Amino acid sequence: MLKKLVGAALSLAMFCSIHVSSAFAETPLSAAVNDGLGAPYKWAGTSKQGFDCSGYTSWVFAKFGIELPHTSKGQAEKGTEVSKENLRAGDLVFFNTDGRGISHVGVYVGDGKFYHSATNQGVVITKLSEDYYAKRYVTARRILSDEQYQELMTDNQ
Repeated sequence: MLKKLVGAALSLAMFCSIHVSSAFAETPLSAAVNDGLGAPYKWAGTSKQGFDCSGYTSWVFAKFGIELPHTSKGQAEKGTEVSKENLRAGDLVFFNTDGRGISHVGVYVGDGKFYHSATNQGVVITKLSEDYYAKRYVTARRILSDEQYQELMTDNQ
């Protein structure tokens, strides 16, 4: 239990360091990804009672009327490819975690971090530079148009 509480506190601290236009701003995108933070991992899960990785990303984007397939490989076929150097909040990042191609997905939130549902942790925030994910990074896709991005990154205040 203590391990989960410490993990949740660290995740919240990392989330608060995400670049937004003001120190206390909450955007629709940050509210959506943060809403699932701490939910447990559940294979084929699509709700806060439990998410798998693509279930979580589908759930986040559904909040904005954007339908995504419930597989990481299917999601990797949507949107447009974007280089790692040009990532922006809301882009999907993909990893090869099983040695057979794209098998994991998360939502990039800026500052080198992404939200995802990890098998042994549930929905957490992780740095792209973390050794495990850095070695397994495959590609990223931009799902949000520039107009959608501007809407979702506007302060809710």
